[in-house]
Amino acid sequence: MPWNKNDYPDSMKNLDKDVREKAIEIANANANALLNEGYKDGKAILIAIDRAKMAVKKD
Repeated sequence: MPWNKNDYPDSMKNLDKDVREKAIEIANANANALLNEGYKDGKAILIAIDRAKMAVKKD
């Protein structure tokens, strides 16, 4: 399911705006790949959040 700035998983609601936007971008781009690797939807979202935090920290 593609997410956007107004419709995203509850687990992203308390993230800083920059991190949330990056997590949405990553989740949308990588969700199918992560699900195909056997990750459940919730785990794929957590991975996207973790990667977003790392990406925003680098910027």
